[in-house]
Amino acid sequence: MRILVLGSGAREHAIITALLAEKADHDIIAAPGNAGIAGDVDVIHLDPTNGQVVTTFALENNIELVIIGPEAPLVAGVADRLRQRGIAVFGPGKAAAQLEGSKTFAKRIMDAAGVPTGLAARAGTLAEAIEAIDSYGAPYVVKADGLAAGKGVLVTSDREAALSHAEYWLQHGAVLVEEFLAGQEVSLFLLSDGHNVLPLSPAQDYKLLLDGDQGPNTGGMGAYSPLPWLPAGFVDEVIETVALPTVRQLAAEQTPFIGLLYCGLIVTDRGIRVIEFNARFGDPETQVVLPRLITPLSELLFAASTGGLGVLPQPEFSADVAVTVVLASEGYPETPLTGRTITGLSAALAVEGVSIAHAATALNDEGALVATGGRVLSVVATAPDFAAARERAYRALALLELVGGQYRGDIAERVTGQ
Repeated sequence: MRILVLGSGAREHAIITALLAEKADHDIIAAPGNAGIAGDVDVIHLDPTNGQVVTTFALENNIELVIIGPEAPLVAGVADRLRQRGIAVFGPGKAAAQLEGSKTFAKRIMDAAGVPTGLAARAGTLAEAIEAIDSYGAPYVVKADGLAAGKGVLVTSDREAALSHAEYWLQHGAVLVEEFLAGQEVSLFLLSDGHNVLPLSPAQDYKLLLDGDQGPNTGGMGAYSPLPWLPAGFVDEVIETVALPTVRQLAAEQTPFIGLLYCGLIVTDRGIRVIEFNARFGDPETQVVLPRLITPLSELLFAASTGGLGVLPQPEFSADVAVTVVLASEGYPETPLTGRTITGLSAALAVEGVSIAHAATALNDEGALVATGGRVLSVVATAPDFAAARERAYRALALLELVGGQYRGDIAERVTGQ
């Protein structure tokens, strides 16, 4: 199959790695890709948010399936342009992508569908934000209403910090102030063809920068899968109470959701609650979910894109576990220092069970690999148990060299020995 993958991060590299693992002789092109992706498949330099450019390329190059990785092209309506020309595309149209692009929209859909979630108040002014913050009380949860590259959420007991966060994001639009929900967080990916859903394996990611869940919020510093502590029937409950009601509500509103429904969930003492929805694969959870997938990924994504999920069985996963740890640049997430050389990849890749998904890399004029962003590499390790997977991941990380590089040392530590 001729496949075009839009995006340039570790998520897209993980998707491409899974497609290549099928050994199905796919012809894969990435746009715009990164240095690691370019080492695996052909890359082209086009704007993934420009629907006309993407569609023209797809038509001229006989692309059979377009996989949209990041959120920006989805919210820009790229999937709509492709579908209008009869191209199979994995990713929701602009209207349905508002499930991620607008937290206010997502809350309305959840309310209409009866999906369990926390209380929330939308604030368009600082005065409204102050009223909501004081109404809900500490710990305070303040979220940017629109896209914020994973950095728009603040959970804090510091009222002044909550107000400052609200004031900053109000410059870019509205904010949501929500009630605080306590419990273990879970990321669950569900494939949707607009009517049917199929679940992938649950994962848990680590949002905060530092060990012990300290420091600022990030796009994600690591993840692991599966989750041995989840109660029996968890996935089935999410399908029945969250995923299917949401997909059916969107279909009823003539905005079918075709693509990946990312359910950010929390297991509270009152049951499962939705924290947020995303409209695409999550990063870094994708890096631990897809390496365990046995069912061909292309089969699942094409079926979702063409309305065929209803005839497919549940996806099959390996009994192995997977752990990923993100290597980030100095200064991330506020002001990452880029352009620094990365070495040691060959040695790290020689560690048994280890692969590396590139997130923000390029080759400089001298041909050296350099960091081009905040999250640089995702070191992924698979093994029969978590202790072995963690040991492999951190042994590989110790072989990588990036001046000022930083990573958490406690990814999946809580499940070691289970």
